[in-house]
Amino acid sequence: MQLLDPPIPEAVPARHRTRQARVAWRDTIVTVGGDAPVRVQSMTNTDTADAIATAIQVKELAQAGSELVRITVNTPEAAAAVPAIREQLDRMGVTVPLIGDFHYNGHRLLADFPDCAQALSKYRINPGNVGKGDKKDRQFGQMIDIALRHDKPVRIGVNWGSLDQELLAALMDGNARRAQPYDARQIMVQALVMSALESAGRAQGLGMDPGQILLSCKVSNVQDLVTVYRALAARCDHPLHLGLTEAGMGTKGAVASTAALAILLQEGIGDTIRVSLTPEPGAPRSQEVVVALEILQALGLRAFTPSVTACPGCGRTTSTFFQELTQTIDAFLRAKMPVWRTRYPGVEQLRVAVMGCIVNGPGESKHADIGISLPGTGEAPAAPVFIDGEKRVTLRGDNIAAEFQSIVEQYVDQRYGATTRRPDRAA
Repeated sequence: MQLLDPPIPEAVPARHRTRQARVAWRDTIVTVGGDAPVRVQSMTNTDTADAIATAIQVKELAQAGSELVRITVNTPEAAAAVPAIREQLDRMGVTVPLIGDFHYNGHRLLADFPDCAQALSKYRINPGNVGKGDKKDRQFGQMIDIALRHDKPVRIGVNWGSLDQELLAALMDGNARRAQPYDARQIMVQALVMSALESAGRAQGLGMDPGQILLSCKVSNVQDLVTVYRALAARCDHPLHLGLTEAGMGTKGAVASTAALAILLQEGIGDTIRVSLTPEPGAPRSQEVVVALEILQALGLRAFTPSVTACPGCGRTTSTFFQELTQTIDAFLRAKMPVWRTRYPGVEQLRVAVMGCIVNGPGESKHADIGISLPGTGEAPAAPVFIDGEKRVTLRGDNIAAEFQSIVEQYVDQRYGATTRRPDRAA
């Protein structure tokens, strides 16, 4: 049989070229843009004035995988608490950079609380509410001046819910005079992009390095987000932050975010991402970080934790045992990762398969690094384990889960631990 000609191209996207920004706190430097990997960002929902609660949530988000954490700075009390939050995090060994989210009064808070300005690693400025009339340029300029003084990058973050009304009105007036006016959606897209680009140009005019200016234009509709960022990416080389501004709750929010971000990331657009999930009552804030990590890992852009391939189940599967085993193995791998990440470099690339019957079980298990094929309806009560494509052992009885878990742990140590053995072990 002849091969297809021309060959099928690789699916991995080529990154859209952007400048590279540096978001730092002491010795921790998170590079954004350029050849750096797509970074994951999250945001706290605590009252920032409560320094302990905010520091605890920042730690939880960082441990979940957030590489940048944004906090609300909206009042003098919140601004005064920022240095204490930073100090508390440093005491806990959490070096994740903090981003200050400013609206309306950021110029005043940064000026009145210089320790806050220094403790933050980046400032988020919303050009839609930095000020009105002649105050807008002056107050925007004050924030840029403080960023320059403290050597901090900024994100100019435009939101469709808080667009610059003067710019929007000017565009609408100009559109009304056209022989064939654009529709409201097209004007909205233009207003978002122009607000970001004009503000970036103003920051550069005030002396800011273009590489230290990140841009975002957030909306809540998937197709609008794709349209806006395609337009933005075509017109600038600033690092871009992606995310639906209000994705929603649960499955709806996760699916909408995945649909929007996957399209753009596959086109090479985006340098940082956030999945803005509304958490279920009592649910951890870190769920949005998990979804963001899964998006990047599913696209093959980054690897954070070993992947588990598992079948959905069908009439051939005899029970929920393979589902329970999949859940157990997935939870086991995630629980081990904080230690494994430092002890076993590369372990996040591990592929594990947990399959429920003979149809695809052996094949999928062979394709994985390590896999198990459980018996389905009418099949012999045995579970072959495949390691590096070869059948190595067959498990039986009531302890299959524990035995397979032990095999996985041994495999990780043998494959990923060889280069990290301590000298005393070798001796």
